[in-house]
Amino acid sequence: MFRKMRRFKQQITEEECREVLMNAKRGVLSLLGEEGYPYGLPINHWYCEEDGKLYFHGAKEGHKIEAIKKCDKASFCAYDEGYRKEGDWALNIKSVIAFGIISLVEDEALARKICIHLVGKFIDDEEYLVKKLKNALPRVQCLEMSIDHMTGKLVNES
Repeated sequence: MFRKMRRFKQQITEEECREVLMNAKRGVLSLLGEEGYPYGLPINHWYCEEDGKLYFHGAKEGHKIEAIKKCDKASFCAYDEGYRKEGDWALNIKSVIAFGIISLVEDEALARKICIHLVGKFIDDEEYLVKKLKNALPRVQCLEMSIDHMTGKLVNES
């Protein structure tokens, strides 16, 4: 069903893919938008090692939610900070593309857990977290993406 990577010599392991998803702060979630146009949006995420799913959050209404309700297939792309070999100008980047089914999270306890992990990726301030959960959580729609297929590769920019 899913294509094999054309540039298989650059392919990274599944473990490396999970590492990129765990450590990357942001990525691009792609959905099928209005009139059949692709809709890609930059978004932060949480990759849960326990269940192997990706989690996101955002507003309870809008283009993203409408697109998900019409078509539950999605892809998510993330990449690491990269590195340079000594004396080289080119950046070496590990990137991952995950394909799967995305759905709205209706369970309040899970939504709270998702938001705690998302905030934790960016700030370690318990007071801020408590305030955000109290004020923003009722307005947040969390999303869950199961991963049906995932590939990653190491790309050299040169």
